[in-house]
Amino acid sequence: MLQYLCMLQAENRLLKVRDFNLLLKHGAWLNSDNFSLRILDLGKNQNIVPAKEDKGLFVKQLRIGFAVGLKISKSAVKRNRLKRQAREIVRLLIKDKKIKAGVYLLFVAKAGSLNLEHKQIESQVLELLKRARCLM
Repeated sequence: MLQYLCMLQAENRLLKVRDFNLLLKHGAWLNSDNFSLRILDLGKNQNIVPAKEDKGLFVKQLRIGFAVGLKISKSAVKRNRLKRQAREIVRLLIKDKKIKAGVYLLFVAKAGSLNLEHKQIESQVLELLKRARCLM
């Protein structure tokens, strides 16, 4: 079993309802077999910067969220395990500075993703990030 050393840093978590709403309203979808990715490039959408935010800092942030719905599994243990695995993959990419800043990302698990091994999850997450042009 994997050791989960750390969570995403607070500045990299997609937490605010406002940020989720921006992502869902203005973002674009990318799909793989077992995951979907909603992406919002803040540099290309500078007109959506909230009034109280500093425009220069806002477009340079990297925020990421993970969602696994009840349709995937009724068991919170299984849903949380999948989120932890995906979060750890992304955390290591951020640590190595392989994901570019200036984007909001939301990974959404699809049916069948619970049966995947860690390497399979990693390959699908990397594939989505490459297609989104978020990797450096």
